[in-house]
Amino acid sequence: MIANLSYMVAPILSSKLLIILFLGTLFGLILGVLPGLGPTTGGALILPFTITLDPLSAIVLLTAIYCAGTYGGAITAILINTPGTPAAAATCLDGYPLAQKGEAGRALGMATFGSAFGGLFSVVVLVLFAPILANIAYEFGQPEYFALAIFGL
Repeated sequence: MIANLSYMVAPILSSKLLIILFLGTLFGLILGVLPGLGPTTGGALILPFTITLDPLSAIVLLTAIYCAGTYGGAITAILINTPGTPAAAATCLDGYPLAQKGEAGRALGMATFGSAFGGLFSVVVLVLFAPILANIAYEFGQPEYFALAIFGL
């Protein structure tokens, strides 16, 4: 069990992936702070560069940009009452009044904790339920694919 776990975790701790993770997080944070640009735009901008990367590095880069970009929108929502991303629109309602009272650090800390906890929780849920969802997806037939296409539209 331990050998299997170290086999899965070892690539993530490589220096190349940590650098890619850092650069992707920095790029995503900058895009999230700029109103009008966001994680989706960041992914589209960086997509041509992922062609030269191996699959794991490309996925890490795109995921880091998306997660940091989504969090970055909360910074401008709290400090200047302008959400950087649509996901941070509700943050304007609570974060900006706290910043006006001189508690911007507290509001940014709560946004950071909420983003980190939500991200880690969603990863755990995905790891636990992905095999179950994959088994359900294997049972899909033509009616289910049709319904999926209709609801996707």
